[in-house]
Amino acid sequence: MTLTLPADYVIEFENKHYAAEDYNDLENRFTALENSLANIYQQASFGLHTLSANGTFLSINDKELDWLGYSEQELIGKVKFVDLLTEDSEQKYLKHLADTASSGVDKDIELSFISKNSSVINFVLYTNAILNSYGILDRYRSVLFNIDARKSMEASLNVAETVFETQDGMMITDADCNIIRVNKAFHKITGYSAKECIGKTPSFLSSGQYDQSFYTSMWNAIHERNVWEGEIWDKRKNGDIFPARLTIKAVKDCKHIVTNYVASLIDISESKAATDEIKNLAFYDSLTLLPNRRLLIERLKQALALSRNSHKVGAVLFLDLDHFKTLNDTFGHNIGDLLLKEAAKHIKQSLRETDTVARIGGDEFVILLENLADNKLEALAEVGIIGEKILSNLCQGYEFDSYHHMCTASIGATLFGEHQMNVEELLKQADIAMYEAKDSGRNSLRFFDPEMEKSISHRAHLDHDLRFALKEGQFSLYYQVQVNNIGNPLGAEALIRWNNSNNEEISPLSFIPLAEHTGLIIPIGQWVLDTACAQISKWQRNKKTRKLTLSINVSAIEFKQANFVEQVKSALARHDINPAYLTLELTESMLLQDVESMISKMIELRKFGVRFELDDFGTGYSSLQYLKKLPINRLKIDKSFVRELSTNKSDKKLVHAIINMAHSLDMKVIAEGVETQNQLQFLQNSGCDYYQGYFFGKPIPVGEFEAALELRSGLTVLNS
Repeated sequence: MTLTLPADYVIEFENKHYAAEDYNDLENRFTALENSLANIYQQASFGLHTLSANGTFLSINDKELDWLGYSEQELIGKVKFVDLLTEDSEQKYLKHLADTASSGVDKDIELSFISKNSSVINFVLYTNAILNSYGILDRYRSVLFNIDARKSMEASLNVAETVFETQDGMMITDADCNIIRVNKAFHKITGYSAKECIGKTPSFLSSGQYDQSFYTSMWNAIHERNVWEGEIWDKRKNGDIFPARLTIKAVKDCKHIVTNYVASLIDISESKAATDEIKNLAFYDSLTLLPNRRLLIERLKQALALSRNSHKVGAVLFLDLDHFKTLNDTFGHNIGDLLLKEAAKHIKQSLRETDTVARIGGDEFVILLENLADNKLEALAEVGIIGEKILSNLCQGYEFDSYHHMCTASIGATLFGEHQMNVEELLKQADIAMYEAKDSGRNSLRFFDPEMEKSISHRAHLDHDLRFALKEGQFSLYYQVQVNNIGNPLGAEALIRWNNSNNEEISPLSFIPLAEHTGLIIPIGQWVLDTACAQISKWQRNKKTRKLTLSINVSAIEFKQANFVEQVKSALARHDINPAYLTLELTESMLLQDVESMISKMIELRKFGVRFELDDFGTGYSSLQYLKKLPINRLKIDKSFVRELSTNKSDKKLVHAIINMAHSLDMKVIAEGVETQNQLQFLQNSGCDYYQGYFFGKPIPVGEFEAALELRSGLTVLNS
């Protein structure tokens, strides 16, 4: 149908005027604009709807229909928007409409509606009240934005925050381990507030109980597996050290680059204390607090396994208090318990810290001695000394109320290490030996193997003879020549020798360990020092021998003496000799014992002019950290490395490395045990400075030594 308008009728549209004849064109443009608006309305990425004044749907776009799950036919003219809202949102919406209608201000509001499939959708609503030409509310036009994703993120953040504020201490750092956040539990556990932590690295919690290797291992695990978990001792703000269960996880971005580290810290002080208490109940005797039979069996099994690997001899001692039953029956179990406590204390005081003493029932104690020696004879000697010490410490008067009791014990002992044995066999052997001790009159020590008793008897005779030898002057010094790189004699090492009353030569390997155990090494060492100084004095009075040096061996027991430095100075002064011609040889194993005190004494003697040589280098466990601090003049390569230089590639590499290391520390090197030209040639090519061994001469008496020097190409070389 075409509308006919007066010819003079003018239409205004988009600020332009159109004549009546242009109406059709104008109508087409209106239609196109309307279609364009409708298309925008339907394809918008947000929800759009128009409601009548009573809230019924007049129109709704496709996006909002997708959210709701309804069709236009189900909603338009039939359903009020408020009926789709959740119960909480309904009242908020009605109030929002009233406020919008009265103020005309378009405000946003968060609401939730229920879709056709009963799911809840969260959205922000913007509503505009449309009035008619008379100023009366005609309809509402609304825009909706879905905020489910934001709500989900907020919920996740709330959950994360709740999880973060747990009873476990939580700490978050950046990729450089700078703390960026801690929770309240962390403050409660450590005593440090967030303000005191943020910006720092976790190192302020360190207890100082771990070396760098521990932390290197920890970080290697984190880098390889993104996580490390374990027990660690940390330090609180008040200085207390406490055990904690620590978990560290690495957080990485989409490119697998670490952005953060998250640490969880759990204080396990109480649980550890409870565990320790349970362990005490399970493994320790409640009366004496010593290990019980169960823990003893475990330690015995471990000791047997370790002994097989280390080839060290160990021992088991079975100790029974003499006449204990009589004491119990006469004075009651309370007095017996008091004696058991005292006996346990005295036994423990007689042992090394590494030894184990256990109470396995009644008045029976078992003692486990590990790492005694490399062979039975030396182990026997140590067990004999320890056993006598126990008997001596126990054998004293005990005052219990008005009762005075003399306590003795019977001890049976057996060794382990060389043969495969089980725990029960060991305990049975020690028990049998203990009964032999009781049968022999009590208050004694007996070994299971009769041959061992013979060895103990032999040691007792040797000790007697050694004391006699010291008194009667049966010792002498033998001298083994030391030469430089071109074979010129520079001096000698003085080696002790003993020929007993029967003119039998006793090996130092037999009597020196015994002398160290009995303390006789101190007077023997003083004799060696004095004799060596006297010999240097004689040499210095002869122009042909005045530059000969002399080395003597010093044991750890000698060196530990508080007055050792004064003894050396006194001997040097007494014989009026140049200290530079005396060299004290210390074994590498001495570096494991009271190093700082040893260094102090060495420095004092070095300032005085005495020289030092580290003997048997490479056979012990010396610390290079201490080695560089020691005022050592020479390192002596042990003969065990020199012996196979011609065939053993490893020994060659080791010797070469020792020489280079010594030279880098400004030390000279002397090799002992040189017996062949091939050995000498290799050592010379490797830069060794001095040599000693049968290739140049055996240890011989001083007269023969001086005569041998005369046979060399003149003693003038000694002065070069």
